[in-house]
Amino acid sequence: MHSEPTNTYKNYLVGYALHLADSSLIMGHRLSEWTGHGPMLEQDIAITNIALDLIGQARNFYQYSAEIINSENSQKKITEDDLAYLRDSFEYKNLLIAELPNGDWARTIGKIFFFSTMQFYVYQKLIQSSDQQFSAIAEKSFKEVTYHVKWSSDWVIRLGDGTEESRNRMETATNCLWPYTGEMFIPSEFELNDKNKITVNPAGIKDDWLAKVKSVLAEASLCLPVDAWMHSGGKNGNHTEHLGYILAEMQFMQRTYPGLEW
Repeated sequence: MHSEPTNTYKNYLVGYALHLADSSLIMGHRLSEWTGHGPMLEQDIAITNIALDLIGQARNFYQYSAEIINSENSQKKITEDDLAYLRDSFEYKNLLIAELPNGDWARTIGKIFFFSTMQFYVYQKLIQSSDQQFSAIAEKSFKEVTYHVKWSSDWVIRLGDGTEESRNRMETATNCLWPYTGEMFIPSEFELNDKNKITVNPAGIKDDWLAKVKSVLAEASLCLPVDAWMHSGGKNGNHTEHLGYILAEMQFMQRTYPGLEW
């Protein structure tokens, strides 16, 4: 859809920015599906606000991606909307866990907990990036994600240490989601080719992430799932069938009425 920068280094920057943007956008879109369907009004509002935070993060990274691409492209300038609404599924670099269906409340809580805890440690390190734009976005996002981790952790504990029914649901959720967590820490090419300390190598945050997850699951009286084969490929554009359905819904208006502006 868009012209990649001819400068290899800038190509890595765009790839990394799109990865962060895509993961936040798809997760945010998924969580927005809960709007009006939460178990109680307060939590309905909370999860809607988390979705808005993630979409806001995505916008910032898309805007920066467009800025880099436009600096190398003398033709038609692209916008954040082009990157969000006019790319095909194989061009998306989001983590697979973001596109999984919400399932029940426990499954959604598990998704937010695993995903937000990963974001917490990524943004914590990205604040130190030598790239001022990445650093600024990470600093703002870190404050939001800190709340996401606390909110989802509280719910994991509440469900895991609650009734037999809630515990079984939370245990089932963690076991089903676990095979999608390994991808978070497998570095992609755009995360490794960094000579100036701009990006974050996700392999370096795995121990911190695992320690936090173990701590919360232990407090919830839940066992850490047994490591097994892990799904991967999202960062390289290999997705589940679910992403296609998300994009069909999310991109419909822009593709049907090109150039539409509010």
